[in-house]
Amino acid sequence: MQLFYNASLDNSISQVTFPSEESRHIIKVLRKKEGDLLHITNGKGDLFEAEIVDSNPKKCKVQVVSHSKKHPTKHWLHMVVAPTKMNDRFEWFLEKATEIGVNEITPIICEQSERKVVKPERLQKVVLSAMKQSLQTYLPKLNPAINFKDFIENDQHGLLFIAHCEDDEKTELKRRVAPDNDVTILIGPEGDFSRREITLAREKGFLPVSLGKNRLRTETAAIVACTTVALINNG
Repeated sequence: MQLFYNASLDNSISQVTFPSEESRHIIKVLRKKEGDLLHITNGKGDLFEAEIVDSNPKKCKVQVVSHSKKHPTKHWLHMVVAPTKMNDRFEWFLEKATEIGVNEITPIICEQSERKVVKPERLQKVVLSAMKQSLQTYLPKLNPAINFKDFIENDQHGLLFIAHCEDDEKTELKRRVAPDNDVTILIGPEGDFSRREITLAREKGFLPVSLGKNRLRTETAAIVACTTVALINNG
């Protein structure tokens, strides 16, 4: 099955027209024709089966023939991760985290961050592509980048963790995550969180955790954290 995306689809709509770029992909690249069926999601858990009724490569139109709804996960995983110096590494994290199962992602700018500017349009495309590729019907929420201090001042809920490299007392993440609980995990930049940031996080209720004995890159640490939460909730 190949999954397409159209944010405007809902139960009240029986027909939808794809924008020109995706219309061309459907008709010219995939060689779909009138009468062929497409599977479409709106990124909100809905899966639609629709028949092509107009194979115009500039405005492909489809007619919805069936609809189903996937229940959301019982937990909410929010990954708060510092963008990496090399942008492709952060994009790799976004892609794999979406495939594994993440609900919300916030790029966080820390005192020791080497990258302080991100391009949200590019990141959103990566997340959307990964959702479609992994046949998921919920599009992860991608927040704008935010400074660490501003983020930490906002109230958070659920289980709160910070993974850092300092030689402090830590608990293994896998021993602290419980099924069906909302989880927020902070992952720092290549230079790690500063001592002040770690202290601020702890004051706000974030528990220091370990992701294993090895020192991990930012994007690797974030994927290990995602995988840990996914295994505990899906095991």
